[in-house]
Amino acid sequence: MIQIPTKVLDRIERMKRGGLILLLVLMIVLGGGFLALIWIDMRHSVNTPVKLPPPTRSSQEPHRSQERPRESREPKGETNCDASGVSCASTYFADWKWPEDGSCHATVRNGYPEPDARCTPGGVTPGMTAETLRDPAWRTKCIRNCQSSEQQKHVAYEWYGVSRPADNQGANQVCELDHLVPLELGGADGLGNIWPECGPDSVTLRERYFKQKDVVENYLAAKVKKGEMPLGEAQKGIATDWVQYLDIARRECSGNRC
Repeated sequence: MIQIPTKVLDRIERMKRGGLILLLVLMIVLGGGFLALIWIDMRHSVNTPVKLPPPTRSSQEPHRSQERPRESREPKGETNCDASGVSCASTYFADWKWPEDGSCHATVRNGYPEPDARCTPGGVTPGMTAETLRDPAWRTKCIRNCQSSEQQKHVAYEWYGVSRPADNQGANQVCELDHLVPLELGGADGLGNIWPECGPDSVTLRERYFKQKDVVENYLAAKVKKGEMPLGEAQKGIATDWVQYLDIARRECSGNRC
């Protein structure tokens, strides 16, 4: 067996170690270069704007099924209340002050109740005109509850000494917090135009006082819109004595003609 000198073995061992070190250095250099290439590519990707393909015709023009503008989707007849020129205020036909509880007393004319003129003189909304009423876009919601809420209107029961009905709805409704000059005629929403119109509970809903007054309101509104009666005359007339129109309103509005 050939025996290799110790010096030779030491040299071989040193060469192995040097080779391993060189290999490790090469791996580090190559790995660093690869990482550098990745970093350069990433910077290029970030700084280079993305070019999108040109839009097709369908993306340039709105499709028929797309959502239409809001105003075109609103039901016909909707309106901007501010554009009507009508303000949320009340102009009464007489000086009005807050009544004391129980100080108001309804009167009776031809079997139908009318409010106490001291407590409910009636009034109108400033800026209302016959042209506004004729506008098919006009809605009474523009002034309804704008100056007094439904809850605030309940104080009229105390003024007139009337007990508030417990189940006042549907066929059981016996009272209505009525606008003396109706909103359909530009009546005011202030409390000086509100009164509790009640009874009688012994008849059907259609025959109760507030439903009969509705017939008068429809009649007068129709007359004003047709130009057959000035708006001011209708407003003042219904505030003074709504019952005076009842018979003619029943005749003219029979068959839902008003």
